[in-house]
Amino acid sequence: MAPSTSLTHTPARPNAGRIRRSAVAVVAAVTVAGLLSACSYGSKSTDKTSAAPVAASGASGQKLSADTVKIGYFANLTHGTPLVGLQEGLIQKELGATQVKTQIFNAGPAEIEALNAGSIDIGWIGPSPAINGFTKSKGASLRVIGGSASGGVKLVVNPDKIKTLDDLKGKKIATPQLGNTQDVALLNYLAEKGYKVDAQSGAGDVSVVRSDNKVTPDAYKSGSIDGAWVPEPTASKLVSLGAKELLNEKQVWPDGKFVITNIIVSQKFLKEHPDVVEAVLRGSVNTNAFIKADPDKAKADANEAIKAAAGNALEPAVLDPAWKDIEFLDDPLASTFQAEADHAVTAGLLEKPALTGIYDLTLLNKVLKEKGRPAVADAGLGVK
Repeated sequence: MAPSTSLTHTPARPNAGRIRRSAVAVVAAVTVAGLLSACSYGSKSTDKTSAAPVAASGASGQKLSADTVKIGYFANLTHGTPLVGLQEGLIQKELGATQVKTQIFNAGPAEIEALNAGSIDIGWIGPSPAINGFTKSKGASLRVIGGSASGGVKLVVNPDKIKTLDDLKGKKIATPQLGNTQDVALLNYLAEKGYKVDAQSGAGDVSVVRSDNKVTPDAYKSGSIDGAWVPEPTASKLVSLGAKELLNEKQVWPDGKFVITNIIVSQKFLKEHPDVVEAVLRGSVNTNAFIKADPDKAKADANEAIKAAAGNALEPAVLDPAWKDIEFLDDPLASTFQAEADHAVTAGLLEKPALTGIYDLTLLNKVLKEKGRPAVADAGLGVK
């Protein structure tokens, strides 16, 4: 397996209860160091994953072209689709006797490495590591096959130090990791506002402090940072500590939508087992419909899965506003994916990537058509 590389450059369901209990057992069997990840443009990850994937029992029905499908994701609210889909048995149901094996990650680079090594076949992941994996493999490693979530990112600040967006100069604002999706968003926002910041060091008119999401709340409490541009539930955790929401990232995107989580697949697995990939996508689409139809039950499912994986559930003061701010959807929002890559180029963190061919939405659109829904677009970045 190749080491992690960087693009950072200087300049009423049958057996539902049984399936659901099995899925909970799978999640509980995996050790997770924290709830949130720092999905960066190829930053070397030292986060641990489960020692080995664990097979989900309860598979029944017809087996597809593969005995198993290995799925990766994070124990994170922005990965609510796999959390809920596995908890409710909605993904396993579509796979019949093909068994699900799961692996939980804390960072995008580790998940990309696992995909490249064949340790997982399909994964839920943020845009930055997907871009990294595709470009570093010269377009040979993965495809984005569907969307999963939009939103769930906020700029929250100490209200005693920062009253308005005009007060950011001279302040210390945290992001999860150099070059990660939120880091790029903050650097791009600051540049648009005329602030000068060195992308690599974070020094400048505004100090950009790279702080792991797991320790950012303590950094805020100690006063070592004045605010943070972070995903949920870290943003809501900071608000529960007295921070104020100054900007929701939805406000800077057309229609308030931007990709935060995609579904990727290894090109080898897609070629060899398209029926399995289609089944996972159908399970994902059904899960997102379930989330929309019963958001409170879905929220409880996600929190139960997080508790099983990480040992602690999120308290309502954090869970409720965080969940409300995330939109689960099937559209990968390809135009915003390209924009996020462009922002990284502007910030000096990424050379202009060649992204044509990163999307293959054929199977997703087949599933959507079966449900009488319109096709989603790849913004010209699909397989030719």
